[in-house]
Amino acid sequence: MRQGKKARSTQRREDSLSPDRIVEASIALLDSSGEKGLTFRALSERLATGPGAIYWHIASKNDLLTAACDAIVARTMSAPVDDATPKATIRALALAMFDAIDAHPWVGSALTRAPGQLPMVRVLERIGQPLRALGVPDEEQWATVSALLSYILGVGGQNAANTHFAREQGLDRTNFLNEVSTVWSQLDPDEYPFTRSVARRMSAHDDRVDFLVGIDLMLDGIGVARGR
Repeated sequence: MRQGKKARSTQRREDSLSPDRIVEASIALLDSSGEKGLTFRALSERLATGPGAIYWHIASKNDLLTAACDAIVARTMSAPVDDATPKATIRALALAMFDAIDAHPWVGSALTRAPGQLPMVRVLERIGQPLRALGVPDEEQWATVSALLSYILGVGGQNAANTHFAREQGLDRTNFLNEVSTVWSQLDPDEYPFTRSVARRMSAHDDRVDFLVGIDLMLDGIGVARGR
């Protein structure tokens, strides 16, 4: 009798274990412990179930990481955009991805390791459609969207890496940037004239604003090319 109750209890736990629950628990683990912290053992403890029940839904850690990444990307890419113009849409989507990678640093590396899978396809499609609406010729669309994606993922990933490094080292952003600004301002004026000239702006720059400047430069370049 006791064994029957235990079997039914186990069955109920496994029945209530859905792919969505597994993915949400994986996201929580990734946010708190990074990719190294995402193990089937840690996940089974969080979900109060056995690893076998998780394997029933997801076959490997790579699949788990991709599914978690896809959940974040799907939410990010489905967010409404107030201004429906193509340029505004691309800016909004790019900034949304920048913020998503900042909030979930593992997303950037997960995307780069799954280039042909659904998470990347979602980003590609959402940015590609307004890019096409800008009038980019068919033969130039792939190169153009690739450049945008490389910038978004590269800068977003670097920003997330900087944030992670600062947290690990216990650095205060303002103090760190002030120190860098001071060092740069003391460089040899003949050898590093440009770096010295921007040193004072280093301590007060906004990463999100800088990111959007880059996006605007690329969009302006697309506009100039179309004008020619």
